[in-house]
Amino acid sequence: MATLKAVIVPAKALSNGKHKIRIAVSHKQDTRYIVTRYEVDNANQFKDGRVVGREDSSLINRRLNSLINDYYNALDSIDPEPYTCSQLRDFIEKSKKIKGVLISKAADDHINKQAKKNTIDSYKRTLKYFINFAGDVPVEMINPDMISDFDKFLTSEMGMSSTSRAIHLRQLKAFINPQINKGNVTFKIKPFSGFLMPESLERELDITVDEFRLIRDADVKEKPLRVARDLFCLSYYLGGINLVDLMGIDFNNITVVEYIREKSRLTKRGEKRVSLTIQPEAMEIIKRWKSRNGKLDFGYNFTYDNFRKYVNSQIKRLARKLNINKRVVYYSARKSLVQHGFELGFSLDILEYSIGHSVKKNRPIFNYVRMMREHADKVMRAILDNLK
Repeated sequence: MATLKAVIVPAKALSNGKHKIRIAVSHKQDTRYIVTRYEVDNANQFKDGRVVGREDSSLINRRLNSLINDYYNALDSIDPEPYTCSQLRDFIEKSKKIKGVLISKAADDHINKQAKKNTIDSYKRTLKYFINFAGDVPVEMINPDMISDFDKFLTSEMGMSSTSRAIHLRQLKAFINPQINKGNVTFKIKPFSGFLMPESLERELDITVDEFRLIRDADVKEKPLRVARDLFCLSYYLGGINLVDLMGIDFNNITVVEYIREKSRLTKRGEKRVSLTIQPEAMEIIKRWKSRNGKLDFGYNFTYDNFRKYVNSQIKRLARKLNINKRVVYYSARKSLVQHGFELGFSLDILEYSIGHSVKKNRPIFNYVRMMREHADKVMRAILDNLK
C-alpha cells in the first residue's frame, strides 16, 4: 500500500539554511519525493509532518493536507501494486495535468470502428488484461516501463506465448496511437519507445503432399469426418479460401469463384477481389454438398463461430485417425497450398495472388496486373496435378 507524508530532508537543506517541504511517496520499501512550494526557515519549524512555530503554520498545514488528499485521490483511481515507487511519484506529479482520456475510453474508440466479431472480442480481451494489470489508467500515465512490465505480466501471470503477447501488445498500441495522432494525449517519451515486440512463433501448420493425400483419400463413414475431409480439401482446391468466405459463395451456375476476402474487406488497399477457376476436384465436392440456393449446406444448425470450431475439432480428429502426428486445422489447407506451390518452384508473387494476399507496396504495379486469373489457374492446376 502506497503512503504519503509531508517531510523535510535535512541533507537537502537550501544554501540559505531553509528547507523545502516535500511529500514522501513510500511504496514497496522505497521512497521518492515530490517537492512542494512551501518551505520552513529551519528544521525546528517542522515536526511529525506538520509546520510549527510560525504565524502561517495553520494555513500551510491546511494546504499541505489538501495537497496530500488530492494525491491520495489520484492513487485511488489506479491499483498501485504493479507500479514502482518512481512510477507512482511520476503519476502523482502529473495527476493534475493529465488529460482525462482513460485507456478504456481509448480502447472503446478503436473497438467501435471494428466490424468483425472475432476482432472485437480479441481487442476486448486485450483491454481486460491491461486493466487487470494496471487499472483503468489515464493514457498519459502509460510509459515504456509500464509496457515492459505488462509484457512480463502476460508471460508470468497469464502464461502466454510470445505470439499471443505480441498480439495483445500490438492491440494496446492500436488503442494509444490514435489518441496521440488526434492530439488528445501528449508524451515526452511515447509508451512503446524502445520496446521490442515479442517475436511471433512461426505457425508450423502445413502438411506434406503425402499427408494431404491421406486426408483426401480417407474412406471415412462418419458424417463429421466426411465434412472435415471435404471442407479441408475444398479450401485447398479453391486457393486456400477461408471458411467464412467459402460458406458465403453461391455456387449455382458458375465455373469461376470471385469474392472479396472478409478478412481484408475493410483493411486491404487496392485490388481486393479473388478470382479463380473452379477445378474439377473442387466441383466434385461442391456438388456433394450444394443446396438449392447454391450455398454449401452440411445439415447443421450452428452459428458460424460454433461451426468453425466444430470443423476444426473434426479436422484434428481426422488427422489423429490417419496418424498424422502434427497439429492440423482448417487453416493448414491454405498454409500447405502455399508451401507445396513454393516447393514446386512457383514465385511467391503468383502464390500470394492465388490465395488473395495483397501485393506488397514495393512491387511494381505491372507485376500485379500480369498475375490475373489465367496465371493463378495454371499454378493451381500444377499444384493439384502434383497430388496425383
